[in-house]
Amino acid sequence: MSLTLPDIELDARGLDCPLPLLKLKQQLNRLDIGQIIAVQTSDPGSLRDFEAFTGMVGHIIHEQTEQDGNFLFIIEKRA
Repeated sequence: MSLTLPDIELDARGLDCPLPLLKLKQQLNRLDIGQIIAVQTSDPGSLRDFEAFTGMVGHIIHEQTEQDGNFLFIIEKRA
């Protein structure tokens, strides 16, 4: 697990593409720059979607793990 505790957690397990990404965007809009969000999802498409989105906007994925078909992302808002 990340050394930094998340400021907010988002459970998007059970949601199909594009809902995990849309939920992530909504929650990031509520955060200040430098804050951390932990996102759980079961959609394998989130790997591609989150990497592309964060790369385009400048956010940082600090951690990305998979266990038993569930994915955990630790993302820092940078823009």
